[in-house]
Amino acid sequence: MTLLINNAGSSTRAALLEGDMADIRLEMETHYYGTLAMTRAFAPLIAANGGGAVLNVLSALSWVALPSSGGYSAGKSAEWALTNALRLELGPRGITTTALHVGYMDTDMAAHVDEPKSDPAVIAALALDGVAAGAPEVVADETSRNVRRGLSGDLTALYPQLATPVA
Repeated sequence: MTLLINNAGSSTRAALLEGDMADIRLEMETHYYGTLAMTRAFAPLIAANGGGAVLNVLSALSWVALPSSGGYSAGKSAEWALTNALRLELGPRGITTTALHVGYMDTDMAAHVDEPKSDPAVIAALALDGVAAGAPEVVADETSRNVRRGLSGDLTALYPQLATPVA
């Protein structure tokens, strides 16, 4: 074994203030602790096989939050931080770590969304190309590229509602 793909997902659509705490915990368990547990379990096998790669499937929502899905965004953001830390720990063991950031994909998880969606097969090919190239990050679609660019600017670029003073 030389490749681990962490693609477990949950989307409870739990808001942070009024969502069910069990749903918010599920998001953290799935996206953060699940990714960590799988990586801890398989990293020794990958290293013993001469090295390889870990691919963590993240989201544009790793970088920006929606009020209706705060639990998901927090879980994915934690997974992004985890991915960055794991990259530093796994590198000396001959294991590259790639973060895949993508907006909506045409899957059951996004069936309720009425926005443009990427083809999962296209995204998978981009991700595997990135892994093969040793890329630390694959920003797979326009949504993710726009959000990624917004990270270096003023927060009002990502959250226009912050530009309006609260009365």
